[in-house]
Amino acid sequence: MTLPRSLPPIPIIEPFRIRTVEPLTMTTREERSMLLIEAHWNLFGIHASRVLVDLLTDSGTGAMSTEQWAAIMRADESYAGGESFYRFERAVQDVTGMPEVIPTHQGRAAESILCRVLVKPGERVLGNTHFDTTRAHIEAAGAEAVDLPDPATEDTRTETPFKGNIDLVALERELKKGNAPLVIMTATNNALGGHAVAPENLQVVRELTTKYGALLFLDAARFAENAALVRRDSPRWGDKTPAEIARFMFDLCDGCLMSGKKDALVNMGGFLALREPELARQLRELGVLQEGFPTYGGLSGRDLEAMAQGLREVLQQDYLDYRLATVRYLADGLESVGFPVVRPAGGHAVFIDARASLPHIPPSQFPAHALACALYVEGGIRTVEIGTLMFGEAAHADLVRLALPRRVYTQSHIDYVIAIAARVAERKDRLRGLKIVQEPERLRHFSARLAPIDS
Repeated sequence: MTLPRSLPPIPIIEPFRIRTVEPLTMTTREERSMLLIEAHWNLFGIHASRVLVDLLTDSGTGAMSTEQWAAIMRADESYAGGESFYRFERAVQDVTGMPEVIPTHQGRAAESILCRVLVKPGERVLGNTHFDTTRAHIEAAGAEAVDLPDPATEDTRTETPFKGNIDLVALERELKKGNAPLVIMTATNNALGGHAVAPENLQVVRELTTKYGALLFLDAARFAENAALVRRDSPRWGDKTPAEIARFMFDLCDGCLMSGKKDALVNMGGFLALREPELARQLRELGVLQEGFPTYGGLSGRDLEAMAQGLREVLQQDYLDYRLATVRYLADGLESVGFPVVRPAGGHAVFIDARASLPHIPPSQFPAHALACALYVEGGIRTVEIGTLMFGEAAHADLVRLALPRRVYTQSHIDYVIAIAARVAERKDRLRGLKIVQEPERLRHFSARLAPIDS
Protein backbone atom coordinates (compact mmCIF):
# COMPACT_ATOMS: atom_id res chain seq x y z
CA MET A 1 0.00 0.00 0.00
CA THR A 2 1.39 3.38 -1.01
CA LEU A 3 0.85 6.08 1.56
CA PRO A 4 -0.29 9.46 0.21
CA ARG A 5 2.38 12.08 0.36
CA SER A 6 1.87 15.79 0.67
CA LEU A 7 2.79 17.77 -2.39
CA PRO A 8 4.55 21.13 -2.23
CA PRO A 9 2.39 24.14 -3.10
CA ILE A 10 2.55 25.32 -6.69
CA PRO A 11 4.68 28.48 -6.71
CA ILE A 12 3.87 31.73 -8.48
CA ILE A 13 4.99 31.44 -12.08
CA GLU A 14 5.63 34.48 -14.20
CA PRO A 15 3.49 34.17 -17.39
CA PHE A 16 6.39 35.25 -19.58
CA ARG A 17 9.96 34.30 -20.49
CA ILE A 18 12.94 36.62 -20.05
CA ARG A 19 14.89 37.23 -23.27
CA THR A 20 16.80 40.41 -22.40
CA VAL A 21 18.47 41.05 -19.06
CA GLU A 22 19.65 44.20 -17.33
CA PRO A 23 22.50 43.81 -14.83
CA LEU A 24 22.04 45.07 -11.29
CA THR A 25 24.77 46.79 -9.27
CA MET A 26 25.55 45.49 -5.80
CA THR A 27 26.53 48.06 -3.16
CA THR A 28 27.66 47.75 0.44
CA ARG A 29 25.76 48.96 3.47
CA GLU A 30 28.41 51.62 4.08
CA GLU A 31 28.11 52.89 0.51
CA ARG A 32 24.33 53.12 0.78
CA SER A 33 24.56 55.03 4.05
CA MET A 34 26.80 57.62 2.41
CA LEU A 35 24.59 57.80 -0.70
CA LEU A 36 21.56 58.53 1.46
CA ILE A 37 23.37 61.32 3.29
CA GLU A 38 24.50 62.81 -0.03
CA ALA A 39 20.89 62.68 -1.24
CA HIS A 40 19.77 64.59 1.88
CA TRP A 41 17.76 61.60 3.06
CA ASN A 42 15.47 61.74 0.05
CA LEU A 43 15.25 58.48 -1.88
CA PHE A 44 14.24 60.31 -5.05
CA GLY A 45 17.78 61.70 -5.06
CA ILE A 46 19.48 58.29 -5.21
CA HIS A 47 20.88 57.34 -8.61
CA ALA A 48 18.94 54.35 -9.96
CA SER A 49 22.23 52.56 -10.66
CA ARG A 50 22.74 52.43 -6.90
CA VAL A 51 19.40 50.74 -6.23
CA LEU A 52 19.21 46.94 -6.20
CA VAL A 53 15.43 46.39 -6.15
CA ASP A 54 13.54 49.53 -7.15
CA LEU A 55 10.00 49.59 -5.76
CA LEU A 56 9.76 53.39 -5.71
CA THR A 57 6.91 53.33 -8.21
CA ASP A 58 5.10 51.18 -10.74
CA SER A 59 4.79 54.22 -13.02
CA GLY A 60 6.69 53.79 -16.27
CA THR A 61 9.00 51.18 -14.80
CA GLY A 62 7.53 48.04 -16.39
CA ALA A 63 8.95 45.80 -19.10
CA MET A 64 7.34 45.84 -22.54
CA SER A 65 6.40 42.70 -24.44
CA THR A 66 7.67 41.39 -27.76
CA GLU A 67 4.40 42.47 -29.36
CA GLN A 68 4.85 46.01 -28.05
CA TRP A 69 8.38 46.17 -29.42
CA ALA A 70 7.11 44.81 -32.72
CA ALA A 71 4.40 47.49 -32.82
CA ILE A 72 7.04 50.16 -32.27
CA MET A 73 8.73 49.17 -35.52
CA ARG A 74 5.65 50.14 -37.59
CA ALA A 75 5.25 53.56 -35.96
CA ASP A 76 4.24 56.50 -38.11
CA GLU A 77 6.09 59.59 -36.93
CA SER A 78 4.12 62.09 -39.02
CA TYR A 79 3.57 65.38 -37.20
CA ALA A 80 -0.17 65.40 -37.96
CA GLY A 81 -2.57 62.56 -38.68
CA GLY A 82 -0.11 59.70 -38.25
CA GLU A 83 -1.56 56.21 -38.50
CA SER A 84 -0.13 55.38 -35.07
CA PHE A 85 -2.55 57.85 -33.52
CA TYR A 86 -5.55 56.24 -35.18
CA ARG A 87 -4.51 52.79 -34.03
CA PHE A 88 -4.09 54.18 -30.52
CA GLU A 89 -7.43 55.97 -30.72
CA ARG A 90 -9.21 52.74 -31.66
CA ALA A 91 -7.60 50.88 -28.77
CA VAL A 92 -8.75 53.51 -26.25
CA GLN A 93 -12.24 53.57 -27.74
CA ASP A 94 -12.45 49.78 -27.60
CA VAL A 95 -11.47 49.68 -23.92
CA THR A 96 -13.38 52.74 -22.64
CA GLY A 97 -16.25 53.17 -25.09
CA MET A 98 -15.48 56.89 -25.16
CA PRO A 99 -15.26 58.46 -28.64
CA GLU A 100 -13.11 61.53 -27.88
CA VAL A 101 -9.45 60.59 -27.30
CA ILE A 102 -6.69 63.10 -26.47
CA PRO A 103 -3.15 61.75 -26.00
CA THR A 104 -0.83 63.38 -23.46
CA HIS A 105 2.79 62.75 -22.59
CA GLN A 106 1.80 61.31 -19.19
CA GLY A 107 -0.97 61.29 -16.62
CA ARG A 108 -0.14 64.56 -14.90
CA ALA A 109 -0.41 66.36 -18.23
CA ALA A 110 -3.96 65.03 -18.53
CA GLU A 111 -4.64 66.25 -14.98
CA SER A 112 -3.25 69.68 -15.79
CA ILE A 113 -5.36 70.13 -18.93
CA LEU A 114 -8.52 68.84 -17.24
CA CYS A 115 -8.14 71.04 -14.16
CA ARG A 116 -7.28 74.17 -16.13
CA VAL A 117 -10.47 73.80 -18.19
CA LEU A 118 -12.97 72.46 -15.64
CA VAL A 119 -11.81 73.83 -12.29
CA LYS A 120 -12.12 77.45 -11.19
CA PRO A 121 -10.69 79.26 -8.15
CA GLY A 122 -12.76 78.71 -5.04
CA GLU A 123 -14.38 75.51 -6.29
CA ARG A 124 -14.01 72.06 -4.76
CA VAL A 125 -13.12 68.79 -6.49
CA LEU A 126 -14.40 65.71 -4.69
CA GLY A 127 -12.92 62.22 -4.81
CA ASN A 128 -12.39 58.96 -2.98
CA THR A 129 -8.76 60.04 -2.40
CA HIS A 130 -6.81 62.32 -4.69
CA PHE A 131 -3.23 61.30 -5.35
CA ASP A 132 -0.31 63.72 -5.12
CA THR A 133 -0.18 65.16 -8.63
CA THR A 134 -3.98 65.29 -8.91
CA ARG A 135 -4.17 67.26 -5.70
CA ALA A 136 -1.38 69.57 -6.83
CA HIS A 137 -3.12 70.43 -10.12
CA ILE A 138 -6.43 71.06 -8.36
CA GLU A 139 -4.74 73.38 -5.90
CA ALA A 140 -2.75 75.09 -8.67
CA ALA A 141 -6.11 75.96 -10.24
CA GLY A 142 -7.09 77.70 -7.00
CA ALA A 143 -9.54 74.98 -5.96
CA GLU A 144 -9.73 72.61 -3.00
CA ALA A 145 -9.20 68.86 -3.30
CA VAL A 146 -11.63 67.13 -0.95
CA ASP A 147 -11.04 63.48 -0.01
CA LEU A 148 -14.05 61.38 0.99
CA PRO A 149 -12.63 57.89 1.62
CA ASP A 150 -14.77 54.97 2.67
CA PRO A 151 -14.90 54.72 6.49
CA ALA A 152 -13.63 51.13 6.20
CA THR A 153 -10.16 52.50 5.42
CA GLU A 154 -9.79 53.60 9.04
CA ASP A 155 -9.03 49.99 9.98
CA THR A 156 -6.06 49.04 7.84
CA ARG A 157 -6.00 45.46 9.10
CA THR A 158 -9.38 44.08 8.02
CA GLU A 159 -9.80 42.13 4.80
CA THR A 160 -12.93 44.11 3.91
CA PRO A 161 -13.01 44.38 0.12
CA PHE A 162 -13.50 47.60 -1.83
CA LYS A 163 -11.99 50.01 0.66
CA GLY A 164 -11.24 52.16 -2.37
CA ASN A 165 -14.88 53.25 -2.47
CA ILE A 166 -16.00 56.79 -1.79
CA ASP A 167 -18.12 57.59 1.27
CA LEU A 168 -21.48 58.02 -0.43
CA VAL A 169 -23.13 59.82 2.50
CA ALA A 170 -20.29 62.32 2.65
CA LEU A 171 -20.36 62.71 -1.13
CA GLU A 172 -24.00 63.70 -1.21
CA ARG A 173 -23.47 66.07 1.69
CA GLU A 174 -20.64 67.80 -0.16
CA LEU A 175 -22.52 67.90 -3.47
CA LYS A 176 -25.49 69.55 -1.75
CA LYS A 177 -23.25 72.43 -0.73
CA GLY A 178 -22.70 73.27 -4.40
CA ASN A 179 -19.52 74.69 -5.93
CA ALA A 180 -18.26 71.17 -6.72
CA PRO A 181 -18.36 70.73 -10.52
CA LEU A 182 -16.17 67.65 -10.70
CA VAL A 183 -15.82 64.28 -8.98
CA ILE A 184 -12.69 62.21 -9.70
CA MET A 185 -12.81 58.56 -8.70
CA THR A 186 -9.36 56.96 -8.54
CA ALA A 187 -9.39 53.23 -9.28
CA THR A 188 -7.57 51.66 -7.65
CA ASN A 189 -7.31 54.02 -4.69
CA ASN A 190 -3.53 54.37 -4.64
CA ALA A 191 -3.15 56.79 -1.74
CA LEU A 192 -4.88 54.54 0.79
CA GLY A 193 -3.50 51.12 -0.01
CA GLY A 194 -4.30 50.35 -3.63
CA HIS A 195 -7.82 49.19 -2.82
CA ALA A 196 -10.40 48.55 -5.49
CA VAL A 197 -13.51 50.61 -6.21
CA ALA A 198 -16.67 48.51 -6.54
CA PRO A 199 -18.81 49.01 -9.65
CA GLU A 200 -21.85 49.35 -7.39
CA ASN A 201 -20.23 52.25 -5.55
CA LEU A 202 -19.47 53.97 -8.83
CA GLN A 203 -23.08 53.46 -9.92
CA VAL A 204 -24.33 55.47 -6.94
CA VAL A 205 -21.69 58.13 -7.57
CA ARG A 206 -23.05 58.42 -11.11
CA GLU A 207 -26.59 58.87 -9.76
CA LEU A 208 -25.47 61.57 -7.34
CA THR A 209 -23.37 63.50 -9.84
CA THR A 210 -26.28 63.46 -12.28
CA LYS A 211 -28.65 64.65 -9.56
CA TYR A 212 -26.43 67.56 -8.53
CA GLY A 213 -25.03 68.48 -11.95
CA ALA A 214 -21.38 67.47 -11.49
CA LEU A 215 -19.14 65.72 -14.00
CA LEU A 216 -17.74 62.29 -13.12
CA PHE A 217 -14.25 61.34 -14.29
CA LEU A 218 -12.40 58.11 -13.61
CA ASP A 219 -8.67 58.20 -12.89
CA ALA A 220 -8.05 54.96 -14.75
CA ALA A 221 -4.31 54.52 -14.28
CA ARG A 222 -4.91 51.05 -12.79
CA PHE A 223 -8.27 50.21 -14.34
CA ALA A 224 -7.33 46.63 -15.24
CA GLU A 225 -6.01 45.83 -11.77
CA ASN A 226 -9.21 47.31 -10.33
CA ALA A 227 -11.26 45.05 -12.61
CA ALA A 228 -9.22 42.01 -11.59
CA LEU A 229 -9.81 42.75 -7.89
CA VAL A 230 -13.54 43.18 -8.54
CA ARG A 231 -13.64 39.84 -10.34
CA ARG A 232 -11.76 38.15 -7.51
CA ASP A 233 -13.66 39.64 -4.58
CA SER A 234 -17.25 39.99 -5.76
CA PRO A 235 -19.48 36.97 -6.52
CA ARG A 236 -21.61 39.17 -8.76
CA TRP A 237 -18.71 39.81 -11.12
CA GLY A 238 -16.86 36.48 -10.94
CA ASP A 239 -18.13 35.28 -14.30
CA LYS A 240 -17.25 38.50 -16.13
CA THR A 241 -13.97 39.19 -17.87
CA PRO A 242 -11.74 42.05 -16.71
CA ALA A 243 -12.55 43.86 -19.97
CA GLU A 244 -16.29 43.58 -19.31
CA ILE A 245 -15.94 44.85 -15.75
CA ALA A 246 -13.74 47.75 -16.82
CA ARG A 247 -16.14 48.70 -19.60
CA PHE A 248 -19.08 48.70 -17.18
CA MET A 249 -17.25 51.22 -15.01
CA PHE A 250 -16.14 53.40 -17.92
CA ASP A 251 -19.73 53.50 -19.17
CA LEU A 252 -20.78 55.18 -15.92
CA CYS A 253 -18.41 58.12 -16.39
CA ASP A 254 -18.37 61.33 -18.40
CA GLY A 255 -14.70 60.86 -19.06
CA CYS A 256 -11.45 59.42 -17.82
CA LEU A 257 -7.83 60.40 -17.48
CA MET A 258 -5.00 57.92 -17.47
CA SER A 259 -1.32 57.60 -16.90
CA GLY A 260 -0.42 54.98 -19.46
CA LYS A 261 2.73 54.31 -17.45
CA LYS A 262 0.68 51.99 -15.25
CA ASP A 263 -1.94 49.78 -16.88
CA ALA A 264 -1.04 50.60 -20.47
CA LEU A 265 2.27 48.84 -19.75
CA VAL A 266 4.49 51.55 -21.21
CA ASN A 267 7.33 53.73 -20.03
CA MET A 268 5.77 57.02 -21.13
CA GLY A 269 2.32 58.20 -22.16
CA GLY A 270 -1.19 59.06 -21.06
CA PHE A 271 -4.52 60.28 -22.33
CA LEU A 272 -7.89 61.87 -21.72
CA ALA A 273 -11.02 60.22 -23.09
CA LEU A 274 -14.53 61.59 -22.89
CA ARG A 275 -17.95 61.66 -24.50
CA GLU A 276 -18.81 65.35 -24.98
CA PRO A 277 -17.41 66.85 -28.22
CA GLU A 278 -17.55 70.45 -27.02
CA LEU A 279 -15.59 69.71 -23.86
CA ALA A 280 -13.13 67.71 -25.94
CA ARG A 281 -12.66 70.72 -28.21
CA GLN A 282 -11.75 72.91 -25.23
CA LEU A 283 -9.34 70.34 -23.87
CA ARG A 284 -7.68 69.89 -27.27
CA GLU A 285 -7.17 73.64 -27.65
CA LEU A 286 -5.28 73.75 -24.38
CA GLY A 287 -3.52 70.51 -25.26
CA VAL A 288 -2.07 72.11 -28.40
CA LEU A 289 -0.39 74.73 -26.22
CA GLN A 290 0.86 72.27 -23.65
CA GLU A 291 1.38 68.96 -25.46
CA GLY A 292 1.44 69.57 -29.20
CA PHE A 293 -0.79 68.66 -32.13
CA PRO A 294 -3.79 66.54 -31.03
CA THR A 295 -2.70 63.46 -32.97
CA TYR A 296 0.58 63.13 -31.13
CA GLY A 297 -0.03 64.90 -27.81
CA GLY A 298 3.56 65.10 -26.63
CA LEU A 299 4.36 61.54 -27.72
CA SER A 300 6.18 59.85 -30.56
CA GLY A 301 4.35 57.44 -32.81
CA ARG A 302 6.37 54.70 -31.12
CA ASP A 303 4.82 55.60 -27.76
CA LEU A 304 1.31 55.56 -29.20
CA GLU A 305 1.85 52.13 -30.76
CA ALA A 306 3.20 50.66 -27.52
CA MET A 307 0.27 52.06 -25.54
CA ALA A 308 -2.28 50.71 -27.98
CA GLN A 309 -0.83 47.21 -27.65
CA GLY A 310 -0.41 47.50 -23.88
CA LEU A 311 -4.06 48.42 -23.35
CA ARG A 312 -5.00 45.06 -24.84
CA GLU A 313 -2.34 42.97 -23.09
CA VAL A 314 -3.10 44.33 -19.63
CA LEU A 315 -6.59 42.79 -19.66
CA GLN A 316 -5.30 39.23 -20.17
CA GLN A 317 -6.47 37.07 -17.29
CA ASP A 318 -3.25 35.09 -16.81
CA TYR A 319 -1.24 38.30 -16.49
CA LEU A 320 -3.69 39.78 -13.96
CA ASP A 321 -3.79 36.55 -11.92
CA TYR A 322 0.00 36.62 -11.70
CA ARG A 323 -0.02 40.31 -10.81
CA LEU A 324 -2.45 39.90 -7.89
CA ALA A 325 -0.70 36.75 -6.66
CA THR A 326 2.66 38.52 -6.57
CA VAL A 327 1.27 41.41 -4.53
CA ARG A 328 -0.39 39.05 -2.07
CA TYR A 329 2.81 36.97 -1.77
CA LEU A 330 4.80 40.08 -0.82
CA ALA A 331 2.11 41.25 1.61
CA ASP A 332 2.02 37.89 3.39
CA GLY A 333 5.81 37.78 3.50
CA LEU A 334 6.16 41.22 5.07
CA GLU A 335 3.47 40.36 7.60
CA SER A 336 5.29 37.17 8.52
CA VAL A 337 8.47 39.06 9.45
CA GLY A 338 6.69 41.57 11.67
CA PHE A 339 5.44 44.43 9.51
CA PRO A 340 1.70 45.10 9.57
CA VAL A 341 0.49 45.81 6.04
CA VAL A 342 -2.65 47.40 4.73
CA ARG A 343 -5.27 44.74 4.02
CA PRO A 344 -6.58 43.49 1.73
CA ALA A 345 -3.59 43.36 -0.60
CA GLY A 346 -4.24 45.40 -3.72
CA GLY A 347 -3.22 45.11 -7.33
CA HIS A 348 0.02 47.03 -7.72
CA ALA A 349 1.74 47.51 -4.37
CA VAL A 350 2.01 46.54 -0.74
CA PHE A 351 1.67 49.25 1.90
CA ILE A 352 3.36 48.91 5.29
CA ASP A 353 1.49 50.71 8.07
CA ALA A 354 4.35 52.78 9.48
CA ARG A 355 2.33 54.32 12.31
CA ALA A 356 1.66 50.82 13.63
CA SER A 357 5.20 49.65 12.91
CA LEU A 358 6.99 52.64 14.48
CA PRO A 359 4.69 54.00 17.20
CA HIS A 360 7.62 55.80 18.82
CA ILE A 361 7.92 58.15 15.80
CA PRO A 362 5.05 60.66 15.54
CA PRO A 363 3.57 61.54 12.12
CA SER A 364 5.26 64.95 12.28
CA GLN A 365 8.61 63.12 12.12
CA PHE A 366 7.66 61.03 9.07
CA PRO A 367 7.73 57.44 10.34
CA ALA A 368 7.06 55.98 6.89
CA HIS A 369 9.96 57.85 5.35
CA ALA A 370 12.23 56.74 8.20
CA LEU A 371 11.29 53.13 7.47
CA ALA A 372 11.80 53.61 3.73
CA CYS A 373 15.31 54.94 4.37
CA ALA A 374 16.08 51.96 6.60
CA LEU A 375 15.05 49.51 3.85
CA TYR A 376 17.42 51.22 1.44
CA VAL A 377 20.38 51.25 3.81
CA GLU A 378 19.84 47.63 4.80
CA GLY A 379 19.45 46.12 1.35
CA GLY A 380 19.38 48.66 -1.47
CA ILE A 381 15.58 48.51 -1.74
CA ARG A 382 13.98 51.80 -2.78
CA THR A 383 10.38 52.42 -1.74
CA VAL A 384 8.30 55.56 -1.21
CA GLU A 385 6.51 57.26 1.65
CA ILE A 386 2.77 57.79 1.22
CA GLY A 387 1.87 59.89 4.21
CA THR A 388 2.66 63.09 6.08
CA LEU A 389 5.73 63.93 3.98
CA MET A 390 3.77 63.57 0.75
CA PHE A 391 0.40 65.00 1.80
CA GLY A 392 1.11 67.11 4.88
CA GLU A 393 -1.90 67.62 7.13
CA ALA A 394 -4.14 65.98 4.51
CA ALA A 395 -2.49 62.60 5.13
CA HIS A 396 -4.91 59.92 6.33
CA ALA A 397 -2.10 57.49 7.23
CA ASP A 398 1.65 57.03 7.09
CA LEU A 399 2.45 54.19 4.72
CA VAL A 400 5.52 52.79 3.00
CA ARG A 401 4.52 51.75 -0.50
CA LEU A 402 6.40 48.93 -2.19
CA ALA A 403 5.19 49.31 -5.78
CA LEU A 404 5.92 46.39 -8.08
CA PRO A 405 7.03 47.28 -11.62
CA ARG A 406 5.07 45.23 -14.14
CA ARG A 407 6.83 42.15 -15.56
CA VAL A 408 10.23 43.11 -14.13
CA TYR A 409 11.10 41.18 -10.96
CA THR A 410 10.94 37.45 -10.25
CA GLN A 411 9.95 35.60 -7.11
CA SER A 412 13.56 35.50 -5.93
CA HIS A 413 13.65 39.30 -5.94
CA ILE A 414 10.50 39.36 -3.81
CA ASP A 415 12.01 36.80 -1.43
CA TYR A 416 15.05 39.07 -1.11
CA VAL A 417 12.83 42.04 -0.22
CA ILE A 418 11.13 39.99 2.49
CA ALA A 419 14.49 38.86 3.89
CA ILE A 420 15.78 42.44 4.08
CA ALA A 421 12.53 43.58 5.70
CA ALA A 422 13.04 40.92 8.37
CA ARG A 423 16.42 42.43 9.24
CA VAL A 424 14.96 45.93 9.49
CA ALA A 425 12.11 44.62 11.64
CA GLU A 426 14.62 43.38 14.23
CA ARG A 427 15.85 46.94 14.86
CA LYS A 428 12.80 49.01 14.00
CA ASP A 429 12.47 50.27 17.60
CA ARG A 430 15.84 52.03 17.15
CA LEU A 431 14.88 53.97 14.01
CA ARG A 432 14.74 57.76 14.33
CA GLY A 433 12.36 60.27 12.85
CA LEU A 434 13.34 62.98 10.38
CA LYS A 435 12.82 66.69 9.91
CA ILE A 436 12.57 68.81 6.78
CA VAL A 437 15.53 71.10 6.18
CA GLN A 438 14.39 72.54 2.84
CA GLU A 439 11.22 72.06 0.78
CA PRO A 440 9.53 73.39 -2.38
CA GLU A 441 6.07 74.94 -2.39
CA ARG A 442 4.34 71.92 -3.98
CA LEU A 443 4.98 68.18 -4.18
CA ARG A 444 7.64 68.50 -1.55
CA HIS A 445 8.35 64.78 -1.27
CA PHE A 446 10.07 64.76 -4.67
CA SER A 447 12.86 67.19 -3.76
CA ALA A 448 12.71 68.04 -0.04
CA ARG A 449 15.92 67.82 1.94
CA LEU A 450 15.69 66.05 5.26
CA ALA A 451 17.88 65.15 8.20
CA PRO A 452 17.55 62.72 11.12
CA ILE A 453 16.32 64.06 14.41
CA ASP A 454 18.95 63.63 17.12
CA SER A 455 17.85 61.27 19.84
